Amino acid sequence: MIRYYASTNGQLGRVEEAAPDAWIHLYPPFSSEELPEIAERYELPIDFLTDPLDIDERSRYEREDDARLIVINTPVLSQVETENDSIYITVPIGIILTPEAFITISSTPDHPVLQLFIDNKVRNVDPARRSHFVLRIFEHTVYRFLTCLKRLNVKRNLIEQELYDSSRNRELKQLLSIEKSLVYFINALNGNELLKMKMKRADFLGIRHDEEQWDLFEDIIIDNGQALEMANIYTNILNGTMDAYGSIISNNLNITIQRLTLITIVLTVPMVIASFYGMNVPMPLQNGSYTFVLILILSIILSAAVIFYFRRKRLF
Repeated sequence: MIRYYASTNGQLGRVEEAAPDAWIHLYPPFSSEELPEIAERYELPIDFLTDPLDIDERSRYEREDDARLIVINTPVLSQVETENDSIYITVPIGIILTPEAFITISSTPDHPVLQLFIDNKVRNVDPARRSHFVLRIFEHTVYRFLTCLKRLNVKRNLIEQELYDSSRNRELKQLLSIEKSLVYFINALNGNELLKMKMKRADFLGIRHDEEQWDLFEDIIIDNGQALEMANIYTNILNGTMDAYGSIISNNLNITIQRLTLITIVLTVPMVIASFYGMNVPMPLQNGSYTFVLILILSIILSAAVIFYFRRKRLF
């Protein structure tokens, strides 16, 4: 699909065809002619349009004649709803700058970052100010990471509360899903940070002499570093939590097995006495009127003695 947007009075609105200062947004499904047509119209290598559609594409920038490509990874909710898969994954956004157009492309329809601009939830953006528009996309990509990290941390805290009263594997599997999401985030944030540092050093956007945009770019790099630090901290906490609760569950299992073993020993004492009197050989008091009662009392006394011994040893 191809959508065109232009800015009017500081607000983006959809237009029917491309204008010199319009924003061209591409997202699936694509017809077989759409991408080659865009590449031919704006003299782009077809790789500029196909590479960002690969969800494993790394963050990078590239220049080909007058066309510039920026690929940055962003977090989105995973479409796989099984408990063993990650909650969030990262997918790339392709940003293409040419003398005639500002183009974005993503493999995810309704991408949460780009949708903010489409829904006019980001003010004072204008595709005609291309470098500024790129920086605002970078800025809200970092905000998206921070928001997702906070949600994952809240979910982790809730699962920990459930683990206090549970020894099931379900909660540990949910923690594993959070850990997978954090791994995706750390890899993406590392790549994004390296990309932004290289772009700043090479002045890829040509904003070195614009103090406002240069300061905004520096703030974005700082925020990206903070998001990366948060992701690392949450990962370390989560790893410690999973190890601790794995040990707790294993210890609880050992205690349960120990108690069952002690109960078996206590019940074995009367069984041993009863087995002696169940043999087909002469036994003392076997013809007495109170033999059964004496055997029962003896069994109870010996079992109580075993229980008392185990309690003295703090095994019960």
